[in-house]
Amino acid sequence: MQEFKELLSQNPYNVNLDIELLRTFLTIAESSSFSTAGAKLNKTQPAISQQMQRLEHQLGLSLFDKNGRTKRLSIHGQKLLQHAYQLLAIHDETIRSVYNSSITGHLRIGAPFDVSDTILPMLLSHIVKAAPNIDIEIKIEHSAMLMDALHRGEIDMIISTREDDKLEGGILKTSPIVWFCSEHYRYDRRMPLPLILADGPGLFAKFALKALEEHRIPWRQAFLSSNLIAIKSAIHAGLGVTARGIEALSPDMRILSEKDGLPPLPQISYYLWIRPRAVNPFVRQAYNILRNSFEIDEIRNG
Repeated sequence: MQEFKELLSQNPYNVNLDIELLRTFLTIAESSSFSTAGAKLNKTQPAISQQMQRLEHQLGLSLFDKNGRTKRLSIHGQKLLQHAYQLLAIHDETIRSVYNSSITGHLRIGAPFDVSDTILPMLLSHIVKAAPNIDIEIKIEHSAMLMDALHRGEIDMIISTREDDKLEGGILKTSPIVWFCSEHYRYDRRMPLPLILADGPGLFAKFALKALEEHRIPWRQAFLSSNLIAIKSAIHAGLGVTARGIEALSPDMRILSEKDGLPPLPQISYYLWIRPRAVNPFVRQAYNILRNSFEIDEIRNG
């Protein structure tokens, strides 16, 4: 503690930077324009200019040089830029730590099978890093069933491929749907396509069958299971081809494309949903952590 106090006293210039001004300065540097920075920050250009005048006054230094009608960073501005990212990162991490270290509670999260070992772990790591004292319960199920569970209040937050105008959330990630098979499997275009399908209400099978029908490509059901592990086992065994999100692809599989005679497939969006009026206040805190970490573009409903 004594060493920390000594460090605090070592400020010979008696300058204390305003974090909000520093954040605006970084936005200007990244945008190369006061007007563009103003649009990003929802501020007028005069307001942006006033903030930079205040920052220059705090430092007693000029941060910008005029270059015709535009302004560019001065030598002092370039020097500040070198440290600004680190200063803001430390500031934001400190705020998160102070506010989130005391967050405790029980959070029930649901995710579909195909992202249980890809997107879900990333989501969990962000929650645990920001709020290490929470208790998490995981439910892996089909998206349609997860949506029903969320509406019934049996779960607090879900990753889903389904849209719902009664829930609050937004797009977590958008990924291509692809055809893939075992690395050693060879598709014979003279024969009906052997499909490995998931049993139950799934969007992947819907998109796959629609694409095959539109392109008049014959197919047969080679394997059917509601278990993703079983589906992957069938792929590894070379029983046929499946259509899934690219997250399910592993190094021992390969993608089939139009060159192989298969039609293109659309992209799929994974949403993060909560109920708009969730009773548990911790759900809102956890959702805000993820919204900021993944920069979710919210779709507010309810």
